[in-house]
Amino acid sequence: MNEHFFQCPYCWEEVSVLLDPSVQQQTYIEDCETCCNPIEFHIEFESNELQVFEARPIEQ
Repeated sequence: MNEHFFQCPYCWEEVSVLLDPSVQQQTYIEDCETCCNPIEFHIEFESNELQVFEARPIEQ
């Protein structure tokens, strides 16, 4: 597992998520650990290297 830091698209705080490089493409929803708003993540790995990291707000 790799820890990745990013800025929350709602509260703009720097938060982290754990990423699993053994899964090449991932899309999932997880709440921000600071403001609790849902964030949609799209992640892609190639040869265990992070290639794409997107953290998008979910319209409510």
